Amino acid sequence: MVIKEFETFVVANPPPRFGGRYFIFIKLVTDTGIVGYGEVYCATFSAATVESMLKDTAERYAVGHDPFHIETLWRRVYGSGYNLRPDVSLVSVLSALEMACWDIVGKACGKPAYELLGGRVHDRLRTYTYLYPESGDVYPEVDDPDHIYVNPYRAAERALDYVAMGFNALKFDPAGPYTVFDGGMPTGHELERSAAFMRLIREAVGNGVDLLFGTHGQFSTAGAIRLARQIELYDPLWFEEPVPPDNISSMASVARATSIPIATGERLCTKYEFARVLEEGAAAILQLNLGRVGGLLEAKKIASIAEVHSAQIAPHLYCGPIVGAANIQLAACTPNFLILEGIETWGGFHATLLETRIRWEEGYVIPSAEPGLGVSLNENVARENPYSGEALHLQMGAHPVR
Repeated sequence: MVIKEFETFVVANPPPRFGGRYFIFIKLVTDTGIVGYGEVYCATFSAATVESMLKDTAERYAVGHDPFHIETLWRRVYGSGYNLRPDVSLVSVLSALEMACWDIVGKACGKPAYELLGGRVHDRLRTYTYLYPESGDVYPEVDDPDHIYVNPYRAAERALDYVAMGFNALKFDPAGPYTVFDGGMPTGHELERSAAFMRLIREAVGNGVDLLFGTHGQFSTAGAIRLARQIELYDPLWFEEPVPPDNISSMASVARATSIPIATGERLCTKYEFARVLEEGAAAILQLNLGRVGGLLEAKKIASIAEVHSAQIAPHLYCGPIVGAANIQLAACTPNFLILEGIETWGGFHATLLETRIRWEEGYVIPSAEPGLGVSLNENVARENPYSGEALHLQMGAHPVR
């Protein structure tokens, strides 16, 4: 069996655009007619540029390749151009090809990918959702006094909505969007707002719901420690990416200064970067994203290294449903799995893009028993929603809609 051809899809995500403005998928087809789907998580360049990278890499390394030879594919792509180092754009493209190969392999064997990566150890997977507003973008254009990321009372009300749906874990980042020009020290107002969020949401939902405090790596070491001391009293499950992701020693300093577990990983790729995090004691929870980290086998290796360091994994999802399905495959076969990110209840446009939606029940995903990644892209929907805009249309220094 070899991969005979491929097709790419760049799909516009309609408002409210939770998970990104667009998704980039690839379809691999073997000479025996088996189809596998993958997804890239990369916003470094425009969507058209990333699609070109994906096509180029697929043409050179996937076509004519045996999809069972995943390690060979990985090594050849990773080492292309005499690179052999974590390159987030290249590894994101590789991730899509790799997970599509696992989709093919699983279908050829009649087994879910998790059964071929050690076997299922979790019958259901605990999930959390970001605290999304009822409508509109996560961050307001101006300080709307009724917006949940300005008004902690509204945030607490919204948290209760999600608890009523069945969630027992919620994530939010009241410290605000980052800017590349920020010096990294939270203002007194940001500290006060962050503490108010934690206090009011904790009072609203009680101790039976885990609270996940997110940031975007925008703080200095001292700033992150100051913020951690403000929220520590409310016992969050984690303090996410308190400093920039490449500043591992500083992150380790924050970890030593607080009792809150540090989580990081959405912007990291390959076992090499995650190994540094673990060796430095910088994080106890790894948020690897299957569309960026290097694929399923690479993620399984990272999870094993994490297990040695008594760390856990919490797969990250800020992209489309194929990455979400790959995250589920990894989580199902990983003993040190902690929790899975979802876009609310895995409904909305994410569900529309799939032939059969991912099963979510009272705060948990039930892993599919279907072969491969357990889902199939609805190609008609993908073709009917092409993305033609420039990447993300961000204001200077603003964080993507999240």
